This record gives sequence, C-alpha cells and structure tokens, in this order.
Amino acid sequence: MTTKKEDKSTWAIGGMTMIGVGVGLFFMQSSPILMVACILIGIGLGLLIASILSRKKEI
Repeated sequence: MTTKKEDKSTWAIGGMTMIGVGVGLFFMQSSPILMVACILIGIGLGLLIASILSRKKEI
C-alpha cells in the first residue's frame, strides 16, 4: 500500500499572509493603507511561492 504525500505548497499562501499581517502591524500607526498593502503583498508572495513549489513537485 502506498502512502499519498500531501501537497503542502498551499501552506505558503497562509504563511505569507500571516507574515504580511505581522509586518503590517508595525506600519499601523503611520498609515493603515500600508497595513493593507503588506497583507496584499503577503498574499501575492504566497501565491508565487505556492506555484513554484507545486511546479517543482510535478517535474
């Protein structure tokens, strides 16, 4: 019986979003728009990392 390996590349999206929230909290006092920008950057980087990781597993 073979065990199925789970694809954990999707964890990158959530992880990078959490990093974006953490970094955004530092900028919350200066500008709330920067917090939103950090969250969006975190989501974008997470999607990029997830696509790279899932692509490596296919090869």
